[in-house]
Amino acid sequence: MSTLSPLRIAVLTVSDTRTLETDKSGGFIAEALQAAGHVLSHRQIVPDELSLLRTTFAELIADESVDVVLATGGTGITARDVTPDALAPLVTKWIPGFGELFRYLSYADIGAATIQSRAEAALCGGTLVFALPGSTGAVKLALEKIILPQLDSRTKPCNFAELLPRVRGTARG
Repeated sequence: MSTLSPLRIAVLTVSDTRTLETDKSGGFIAEALQAAGHVLSHRQIVPDELSLLRTTFAELIADESVDVVLATGGTGITARDVTPDALAPLVTKWIPGFGELFRYLSYADIGAATIQSRAEAALCGGTLVFALPGSTGAVKLALEKIILPQLDSRTKPCNFAELLPRVRGTARG
């Protein structure tokens, strides 16, 4: 069996109230990624402020030590939920299947309330970005059912990990 090609992943929690100690969703993401064999390259909490969040996304996307950004929080429909809005101008290609599949799977747990989620994924230059809800249950669902398998270079028939070098036009070293 082939071995995992670890990816370098940044975890970004969008919250006005959480700290690293109280951030259960971001902590779950960091632990799950490391347990799967990936490298946690960055972890940060950013307030629900559009311009600050957009700047943080832009910095992480430009950082050559980051292959993937996983953001949690700010994907709902309230006035403070600005994660998708902050990300939008930085997107090269949307990955609509992620949000569609996430909401489909989420329906089993929360029913029609799943339509309130603006969870999404996109390619921003050569960096994959996932915007997840802030709920730990939603994060766990997204990671276990969609993201971790797609970040695993051994997943067949295909996965994001094997596509990243082609997206970037370079071979990863």
